[in-house]
Amino acid sequence: MSDLIGIGILIIFGALFAMSEISIAAARKIKLRVMADEGNRKAKAVMALQEQPGSFFAMIQIALNAIAILGGIIGEQTLTPYISELVSLIYVGPLAEQISFFLSFLVITSLFILFADLLPKRIAMIMPEAVAAKVVTLMNGITFALTPLVMTFNGISNLILRIFKLPTEREEIVTTEDIVAMMEAGAQDGSLQQQEYHLIGNVFELEGRTLPTAMTTRESIVYFDINDSSETISAKILEHPHNHFLVCDGHLDRLIGSIESKEILRQLLKGETAHLDDNLIKRDVFYLPETLTLSEALNAFKSAAQPFAIVVNEYALVVGMVTVKDLMSSFMGNLVTFHGEEQIVQRDANSWLVDGVTPIVDVMKLLEIEEFPDDNQYETLAGFLIYMMKRIPKRADYVIHAGFKFEAIDIDGIRVEQLLVTRISETKSSDDTLAPLED
Repeated sequence: MSDLIGIGILIIFGALFAMSEISIAAARKIKLRVMADEGNRKAKAVMALQEQPGSFFAMIQIALNAIAILGGIIGEQTLTPYISELVSLIYVGPLAEQISFFLSFLVITSLFILFADLLPKRIAMIMPEAVAAKVVTLMNGITFALTPLVMTFNGISNLILRIFKLPTEREEIVTTEDIVAMMEAGAQDGSLQQQEYHLIGNVFELEGRTLPTAMTTRESIVYFDINDSSETISAKILEHPHNHFLVCDGHLDRLIGSIESKEILRQLLKGETAHLDDNLIKRDVFYLPETLTLSEALNAFKSAAQPFAIVVNEYALVVGMVTVKDLMSSFMGNLVTFHGEEQIVQRDANSWLVDGVTPIVDVMKLLEIEEFPDDNQYETLAGFLIYMMKRIPKRADYVIHAGFKFEAIDIDGIRVEQLLVTRISETKSSDDTLAPLED
């Protein structure tokens, strides 16, 4: 009977050490830090143990191996007599002893696998932080009690790791991929709302998108010429009711400054003709290079406290204009609707009308396309079509990629105004296909 109690005690200790090993290894530092900020001292102890786990794992291995050896010795001696009696009821012969030994080995091994290893580890994997916080104090105490053995084995293992130039301490770095994986898991189990999931995803996209994906392109900028008449100024304001207008001398690359439309309105309310008074023109124009990411642009706006910026290329030519509203629209995605013309309009379940200047990242997200070929060579869907065809597209030219047909349907000069994107049959080849060149 005492041997059976001994086996039970060994199984309990084996389960305790197995749970401790898995829980402390699997406990997430982010969640432990939250627990520590809430005043849980044991969570701090777990984080300290994770930073220098060598002594702990040395103690665990010493304990588990000792339990396994003792379990084999005690178990075989304890169970064999009982199993021999059971075997004798069925079989009496020259192999009875070997059969009894095999069955006793099988029973004791099954008990240890199930109750000292498998179940405890599954429990520890399900709630690693909670289990780790409960066992950390006891494990630190046992590690201290076994200090001589722990130091010996830990020192040898550290020496071997240094010989092979491997790190001896755990360094946990949370990457963007880790955060995205946690967000997806949270969205799937419902702990993270879909709006929150999309919002956080958009935040990460700010680092991967440059200003041309959010700006108003050069040809779409409405500006005042310094020599515009009162009628021209009034007509532009009526047709394009913006808050700010650029003031140029002939063309965009000869930029003078900007003026607020309310200043023109004030002139009209006073009974005056609309004119570009030098005193009303703001000369301090805010410029941003087109190579900036949206995240860097947001930081720049925060420092400059300007409502808009002129985007220029490396040759100091104006390529577009971006406002804080444009950046916020990219950040919020479809969570907030801004009034204005939509770049993507769905015609039916398998086709979309897409503006040529639509950022390629937005198309990828909408159509769930993982990648476009050489997507670092262009920013927009029109750029993709031009890059793939190696020429300026004509109306009805198309490219097939990832099961979708991208067809130019509206061409203004050399500018691709609009494309028709159609989902094609899945039986067709997924390789990129170009429309045949015209003779």
